[in-house]
Amino acid sequence: MKTIAIGVGENENIIQACHIFKEKHPKTDIKLIYKDEDLVKSVLDDNIAAVVRGSLPASNIIQELKEYYPNLSRATYVNGEKYEFLLSPVGIDEGKNVDERFDIALNCVDFLKKFGKDPKIAILAEGRDDDFGRGSEVSNSIADSKKLTKLIEENTDENVKNYFILIEKAIQDKSNIIIAPNGRVGNIIFRTLVLLNSWPSYGAITFGIDRIYIDTSRDQSIEGYVRSLTLADDLSK
Repeated sequence: MKTIAIGVGENENIIQACHIFKEKHPKTDIKLIYKDEDLVKSVLDDNIAAVVRGSLPASNIIQELKEYYPNLSRATYVNGEKYEFLLSPVGIDEGKNVDERFDIALNCVDFLKKFGKDPKIAILAEGRDDDFGRGSEVSNSIADSKKLTKLIEENTDENVKNYFILIEKAIQDKSNIIIAPNGRVGNIIFRTLVLLNSWPSYGAITFGIDRIYIDTSRDQSIEGYVRSLTLADDLSK
């Protein structure tokens, strides 16, 4: 029998989600994990098919995993208005520069292609193109978004467009990879869409690792955790 491990913290939605998942997937065993270090051990355990963070705190787990896999990054898998997309970076300390976001974009491209999907990349910035000059942070973000767009255009054959701050246009155009200006902005977008506006999310795919690890919010709903368990189960196949 296949085993999926999931972290149990203060959010008891995890327990109810496990019961619901088990009813639909009786041949998959669920292992409940209550400590950060035990969840990391589960990720490294060859006898465990996949791991879901659940409601355990992320920082210690990611920090420990980076000792084994230093190039970790995450992309949240969101089911939007009748279409799906990857949103990244979403970790507040991820995607700090153009090179990191370039690597993240390539990881997202590879992931979608494995499922036979055609990547459509949207690059975001912290202002419109004509907002350049309205403060150093805004100007640097706009300049970096242009650099990243050009880097992707010159090094890949993928469909990419710089939407600057206009995330609504990127979603209307059904971009299936959305690259935020940095992890802090990406995290806010995730919380706005998923936790506040109830867009379904399957959790975050973790790149740079040869294991299946689905990162999740500590504040996710029962349905959200069921989706994450389902994604982990599907990927393990």
